[in-house]
Amino acid sequence: MNRSSIKQMPKYFDRYINLADDTDHLDALRVGLHELESIPLDRWKSLGDAVYAPGKWTLKDILQHCTDTERVFAYRALCFARGDQQKLNTYEEDDYAVAAIATNRTWESLMEEAILVRKSSIALFASFTDEMLHQSGIGMNNIHYSALSIAFMIPGHQRWHFKVIEERYLPLLK
Repeated sequence: MNRSSIKQMPKYFDRYINLADDTDHLDALRVGLHELESIPLDRWKSLGDAVYAPGKWTLKDILQHCTDTERVFAYRALCFARGDQQKLNTYEEDDYAVAAIATNRTWESLMEEAILVRKSSIALFASFTDEMLHQSGIGMNNIHYSALSIAFMIPGHQRWHFKVIEERYLPLLK
């Protein structure tokens, strides 16, 4: 199903969804996988733990954040697709980033994990019927959204952060 098939665009998450291509949801996830596999890893590595402003995450932190967020989104999509109507807890991304200690990991391990998580998400969304994709639930701030919208949040969220890296981090190499 395409992005334009989303019946109700969720506030807040629309900024990620609209960054994903208006293509089949599985294709959007696969394109995101290709973009992940194609990052200029040598350039990213050369930044080390540099940040563009105090208190900002390192590139390793950002990659781990994208992976953690994808797992949270995939769990929510599973809940919605299975008809779970409970309000889901919020996700404190800053707390997760601190607890992950991504700077202690190798780039190779972070990339391997991110790629495996994306492949798992593709398999999960491929298992959903159209009816399951349109199932919705309640997330943070009582925002209603569907499993289908999450299929586009995942690659859009990644693009959001990759754009930040391109605009704010990579200029530090000059």
